[in-house]
Amino acid sequence: MHSRADIERILKLSPVMPVVVIDEADIAPELARAFIRGGIRVLEVTLRTAAALRAIELIAREVPEISVGAGTVLSAQDLRAAADAGAAFAISPGATGALLEAGLNAPIPYLPAIATASELMAGLTHGYHCFKFFPAGPAGGTAMLQSFAGPFPRARFCPTGGITRETAGSYLALPNVLCAGGSWLSPAHALAARDWKRIETLAAEAAACRT
Repeated sequence: MHSRADIERILKLSPVMPVVVIDEADIAPELARAFIRGGIRVLEVTLRTAAALRAIELIAREVPEISVGAGTVLSAQDLRAAADAGAAFAISPGATGALLEAGLNAPIPYLPAIATASELMAGLTHGYHCFKFFPAGPAGGTAMLQSFAGPFPRARFCPTGGITRETAGSYLALPNVLCAGGSWLSPAHALAARDWKRIETLAAEAAACRT
């Protein structure tokens, strides 16, 4: 069984966690290798496509140097499927009582998401201290995270949603932010063209963006 510290260790692997939507599982290992060449050591594959679980399986098996997680986990069943596919961790866009409970006993670390103080309090009550802050931009951005720091000094965050290459640094400058999630590292046109050099360049910029 994993420890509560495991998810924090994973979130500290890189300043930016790529959030990837994969339609073709066979490209997943090359995508992961491009991230590694750029200095990124973690990525989230969202469970939004039929290819997602297979993509996670291929990355976990062929590119063990990177920590691959499953995103858009909506149920305990999704959590189990992610673990069975070889995911190193799981992330949801929100959190239900059932998911918070399932995450406590899951075979892989689970990162619940919050957008409000009440949701954060519910997560803390269940024993979590790391959270995805989603959708970061619409939910208040850096100002909201700064507001959380006072009443919730132990909480740590991976803000995701509406963050860009230009704004990532302002999030990473906050002491309660471990990393930021971003979809700009793997643009759809670059994936379609298998432009691994472009993705490697974007990864290198992201790896160097913590202030």
